[in-house]
Amino acid sequence: MPADPILNRIVSALAEVPGVAAISLGGSRARGTATEASDYDIGLYFSAAHPLDTVQLLEVVRTLVDKPDAAEVTPIGGWGPWIVGGAWLIVDGCKVDLLYRNLDDVADVIEACRHGEIAMHYQPGHPHGFCSAIWMGEVALGRSLHDTSGKLAALRAKTVPYPAPLREALIKRFQWEILFAIENAEIAAARGEQTHIAGCAYRALACVAQTLFAQNERYLINEKGALQEAAGLSRTLPDLNERVAGIWRAIGETEFDAALSLLRDLDQELQALA
Repeated sequence: MPADPILNRIVSALAEVPGVAAISLGGSRARGTATEASDYDIGLYFSAAHPLDTVQLLEVVRTLVDKPDAAEVTPIGGWGPWIVGGAWLIVDGCKVDLLYRNLDDVADVIEACRHGEIAMHYQPGHPHGFCSAIWMGEVALGRSLHDTSGKLAALRAKTVPYPAPLREALIKRFQWEILFAIENAEIAAARGEQTHIAGCAYRALACVAQTLFAQNERYLINEKGALQEAAGLSRTLPDLNERVAGIWRAIGETEFDAALSLLRDLDQELQALA
């Protein structure tokens, strides 16, 4: 049981909800890098045979949150097939995010990733898209808080060591797109389409992060902060954070040629790193 009193109370309550097979802590609190202001990211795992009872979940949530009358939880699938559903809560003044996950679906994805099979899906809240390997990374990097059946632990055992086929699949899927996005941005630059240029630049940089994480055999579970984390990996590009800031500064100042030249430099160095 977690030592954190807020987390202890949350887990004790959520574990009693019908359908909750396992509970996992994610994000900075799982990695031990959290501050007092950090969110609690909590995964609620259920099975197809025993789905999560969201009606009962709402009743339990109302006993935890600061404003019970304002509490809401989504149905399963309410946030799409990959985020699945959950809730945004405030407990004792702290932000708590609940995310649903189907253990059967996660098991299928992990098995596919172990064989180098990945997929990208459109998902609100993920400008780069939702990569199926995120589910594997969540299991690998999460901290188990409740797992009486041992199913989550069994899945986690399949995430180590980092699978070579997954590494190869991610690099193959994302590295080529960097130059493709840059070339699309160059077409837009000729027309001064700043928004489209910025979108292409974001995709290129997101692919840089995906490629660097894969080269370092590290699971990427959220594009937020991914480039900053990539800058600290053992295999990375020099002065990555500063160069990325320079790209966005140049785009903001409509110096498109300079921005895209900086992006091309990153792409060429990444290819050399591989």
